[in-house]
Amino acid sequence: MRADVAIGLPGTTPAEHLRALAPRIERLGFSTLWLNDLPNGDSLAGLRVVAAETATLRLATGVIPLDRRPSDTLDLGGLPADRTMIGIGSGGAPRPLALVADGIATLRRATPAPIVVGALGPRMRRLAAERADGVLFNWLTPGAAADAVAELRAAAGDRTVRAVLYVRTITEESARPTLEREAQRYDGVPSYAANFERLGIRAIETTLAKVDRLAQFDVVDEVVLRAITPNGTLEELERFVEDAASWWARDA
Repeated sequence: MRADVAIGLPGTTPAEHLRALAPRIERLGFSTLWLNDLPNGDSLAGLRVVAAETATLRLATGVIPLDRRPSDTLDLGGLPADRTMIGIGSGGAPRPLALVADGIATLRRATPAPIVVGALGPRMRRLAAERADGVLFNWLTPGAAADAVAELRAAAGDRTVRAVLYVRTITEESARPTLEREAQRYDGVPSYAANFERLGIRAIETTLAKVDRLAQFDVVDEVVLRAITPNGTLEELERFVEDAASWWARDA
């Protein structure tokens, strides 16, 4: 099965960059634009900008940490529910499963949009399999992703739950130092470090820098090419999406 290919951008991407990039991403045929959510980068506000500039491109948050932004405070206005996915996660909550379960229930009452859960460990993945519409995996090799998807399918049973994988990606060598710094940072995050140790991998091994590796990620329903560029300029991001589209076309 060929995975849908999406683009992921930081939630801090300026609105003027999003206005320029969104129509290009849609024209090039990518399935979705994912924006992560940061204290200084509101993913929902960014997606409202994208929604106004596009007609068919799906919109997704990857993901909103509910310990910082409770589900009942999220402003979903201006987002077309028929092409929006609300990605949520537990952040650093002391009771992560309860927080996410309550968040799913609250959002079910607020919107018909699909709900995707960012899930690192097996218990959160099982919760997502049983109650959400999708799971967002992160920092996994193709092999580890295949195992995680198999576990997800078994836990979901008859339910259809979408498997999405964020993959930090570079399309030019000048971005490699930025990619390596990002990987090293996650190697030092205790929850991710424990997961890497359990899987026997390093963060950098989960990243993508060669076109011939893209097909290996077809084990999921959607692969999100999280753009890593040297400085995050509009010119660099425009070049990234054009290069990524050419990768996709070559791999078709």
